[in-house]
Amino acid sequence: MTSPQSNAINPGRIALMGCGMWGRNIARNLAGLGALAGVGDLDQSAAQAFADEFSAPVMGVDDAIANPDIDGLAIVTSAPSHAMLAVAALNAGKAVYIEKPLALTVDDAEKIAAAASANARPVMVGHLIRHHAAFQRLLKEVQSGAIGKLRHIRASRIAPGRIRNTESVLFDLCPHDLALIAALTGQEEPAKVQCHGFSHVTTGVHDSVTAQLNFPSGITASVQANWLNPVKIHNLTVIGDNGAFVFDDTRDWAEKLTRFAFAVTTDGDAITLDRDDGTAIAVDPAEPLKDEMRNFIAATRGQAAPLTDITEALYVQRIMARMEADLN
Repeated sequence: MTSPQSNAINPGRIALMGCGMWGRNIARNLAGLGALAGVGDLDQSAAQAFADEFSAPVMGVDDAIANPDIDGLAIVTSAPSHAMLAVAALNAGKAVYIEKPLALTVDDAEKIAAAASANARPVMVGHLIRHHAAFQRLLKEVQSGAIGKLRHIRASRIAPGRIRNTESVLFDLCPHDLALIAALTGQEEPAKVQCHGFSHVTTGVHDSVTAQLNFPSGITASVQANWLNPVKIHNLTVIGDNGAFVFDDTRDWAEKLTRFAFAVTTDGDAITLDRDDGTAIAVDPAEPLKDEMRNFIAATRGQAAPLTDITEALYVQRIMARMEADLN
């Protein structure tokens, strides 16, 4: 007879590398789920502070990779280090979580994918909003035909952000919305990618990017990402031929997801868009990062596939490379 706990996730088996601002959020959730086995950072004082805060030992990356009691490595370091750390961990038989972006080049991303395949270990990428309950409800509604045939996706991720000088806003913010587009289009490869950007703070590092994507199916998408804005705007609008959804993550849970019914009518040369005032869609509150970490813990134990897996990550990486090429 199977015991009630036989399918439980075995806790305490993931080491976190990277003790910065976002690393703290991941450490908090891993610790809360009983899965944090160690923390590490090039800054030993930062690592020790995490160790004290989350009751986990300080662990160097080489030690974590070599430790047979560690099932997974959560990499929350600077983007240029992702490929090296991920490949080493995968070759040692560890599951890997990588905070977005997966890498800064397609070549490095494919090296990670090759190591994952060769060692039959999962890679999960931190496309956080894919785990958001409101987006998951939106995706389910769109796939059920609630707004008819999908026509256009508009994604805006704008905020007074942490401006970086090692990677542009393209690699910092766009992965989130490109992952949403991947889910909505079934990872259809764009036929055309156009991108424009501006560097206001650091020469050569774009802090504002806009892109237009055209897909063979006729779906179009626009993406806007910007660190330089006094007001936070995290908005996804998904338009079909008889309705639309708006996912506004800056609103309270009761208002995060809204459905609008509308129709385009023509009368001679006159074209009219008729729409209603919108209906809020109830979504149960949840913390996306906790759900993301819960999914990764299960993936390290072979109990679930990563929702945001290496296939999705490579898709996003390819589009970012095309966007970057059009910027230069």
